Amino acid sequence: MFRKVLIAEDYETYNLGVIKTLEELKITQYDFVNYCDDALAKIKKSIFENDPYDLLITDLSFEEDYLEQNIKSGRHLILAAREIAPELRVVVFSIENKPKSIEDLFKIYNVNAFVSKGRNDAKELKKAITTVAEKGYYLPEEIRFSIKKNSIEFSDYDITLITMLSKGYRQQEIEEHFKKNDIKPYGLSSLEKKLNDMRESLNAKNNIELIVKCKDLGII
Repeated sequence: MFRKVLIAEDYETYNLGVIKTLEELKITQYDFVNYCDDALAKIKKSIFENDPYDLLITDLSFEEDYLEQNIKSGRHLILAAREIAPELRVVVFSIENKPKSIEDLFKIYNVNAFVSKGRNDAKELKKAITTVAEKGYYLPEEIRFSIKKNSIEFSDYDITLITMLSKGYRQQEIEEHFKKNDIKPYGLSSLEKKLNDMRESLNAKNNIELIVKCKDLGII
């Protein structure tokens, strides 16, 4: 089990819940901070004092206030922490619910576990910490199913097309933009075929519904 844990969370009520979970797991050495800058400073200090943290539990979103911060999100904190403490294991505890965003946490940010705040979060957090302590990775089953269900590979071309459409560009304007920037294929028929393929893959009735679903999945 973990010896020393750092909690980065800006809401005190969630901090209390995390602390209760740690104490149930017999983890008594922990610190918590409300700002990402403070979290990174503590990680640096712990390494300097040869008493590093084993685990970082962090939220993704932090409310801005009167104190100016260099690191303003949990994602940036994870990247910064990884640079100075590559062996530090990370559990994300967040209200985030977009499958694509959660999948990226594992693929891009190399987190060890994700737990969504909400119903049964204390139980899931305990499972996550226990699993990660055994060198594993943890993702609640319902989130794993949601990611698998919505795991659709969109190319850079697809994302550019749907992003421009979401910003109000007409297909003729997108065609001109693609042609000007040598993004192929750029013909109207090709654009419409690609949109049709995306609508079918996401079971969207029209382009508006396609845009909404892409936003919900974190694709755009």
